[in-house]
Amino acid sequence: MNLYDIRTDYKSHTLNKDEVEKNPIHQFQKWMNEAMKADIGDVNAFTLATVDEKNHPTARMVLLKEVNDYGFVFFTNYLSNKGKQMGENPFVAINFFWKELERQVRIDGIVEKISEEDSDDYFNSRPRESQIGAWASPQSSIIHNRPVLESRVEFYTEKFKNKTIPRPPQWGGYIVRPDTIEFWQGRPSRLHDRLLYEWHDGHWIIERLAP
Repeated sequence: MNLYDIRTDYKSHTLNKDEVEKNPIHQFQKWMNEAMKADIGDVNAFTLATVDEKNHPTARMVLLKEVNDYGFVFFTNYLSNKGKQMGENPFVAINFFWKELERQVRIDGIVEKISEEDSDDYFNSRPRESQIGAWASPQSSIIHNRPVLESRVEFYTEKFKNKTIPRPPQWGGYIVRPDTIEFWQGRPSRLHDRLLYEWHDGHWIIERLAP
């Protein structure tokens, strides 16, 4: 296998500074809507990068569940590796990539927990099996084997039988409040379009970056 020979020449869209939204979150919503209409699988999946106690970056895929005027919302276990890392260092980076549209969005910002009420609302909307899973999984902890996890699922399934399942206290939502957002549009010959929004003195400024 020769990775040198793998190439794609991007040419489906352009990205012009005078045509984008002035607010990058509105521009993101526009691109997300277009990605959803393109029927892209896992369209709301993004890479979340955090920093551990040794100042080493670590990344994983998570799912966006809301975007609003304040930022980007996702949910996880507070006691997971990423939850602990975000508790120690709130600076994070996230990245969306929609290869079918030859686009990516890079976001840097500060993460914080959303309200318990908002976490409850989302948890109550989840399928019952996912609610059980949030109780059963000691996320990121070492477990001996798969049956350990399955036995915990059985335990909580029985515990909450015929009952409303409450949100576990160790599980909830976070919001990434951005200070920079970059929109990348693939173009031919690797001469891609890149527009960077930066929050500065109470407003967003937009600059074009070289590819």
